Amino acid sequence: MTDFHDVRFPLRLAIATSGGPARRTDIVQLNNGREQRNARWANARRRYDAGTSVRTLDDLHTLLAFFEARRGQLHGFRFRDPIDFKSCAPSIAIAATDQQIGVGDGERARFSLVKHYGDAAASISRSISKPVQASVLVAIDGEAVPVDRYVVDAMTGDVVFLTGFEPAAGAAVTAGFEFDVPVRFDMDRLEISLTAFKAGQIPSVPMVEIAP
Repeated sequence: MTDFHDVRFPLRLAIATSGGPARRTDIVQLNNGREQRNARWANARRRYDAGTSVRTLDDLHTLLAFFEARRGQLHGFRFRDPIDFKSCAPSIAIAATDQQIGVGDGERARFSLVKHYGDAAASISRSISKPVQASVLVAIDGEAVPVDRYVVDAMTGDVVFLTGFEPAAGAAVTAGFEFDVPVRFDMDRLEISLTAFKAGQIPSVPMVEIAP
């Protein structure tokens, strides 16, 4: 995306943010007392608020500088979700077998990163477009692939196998990775009263996920 800056929101401020995935569901009450529910969005859209993370004047200065560099809502940027930033649980080390990203056919070289969520009742897959490139580990049929046999596309986040190393037909391709969420600020005005700030009133700094 041309309006995207490939920089990360300051980690110190990201750790204490609030927010998470949001969905939009239409609910119709039927005459028999039941409900008819329809999902308007196929995928969740994440929203965050970094206001609670601003605790000192230095934090405020860091936020102001980052906001100005993004020109408010104009440019997107990377944001690390404090609880969902790995292909596995936050406390577990990533492994090349964390998530299945495809099945080889002997010719296909490009595989998109995904993270699967679910349980016995249902599951859903989330496209990952902003992985932390150096963190991406790949395996074929459970065997780790040397890092010199694939690259990670900086624009799409796809894993691309180099010529001659394409997965064989029927081979399961898996990956482990850390990732960021592409977001933008959800306001063009950042107005803070220092008197209120010193008194403990923290400003709201909303951010919303954007499509890659």
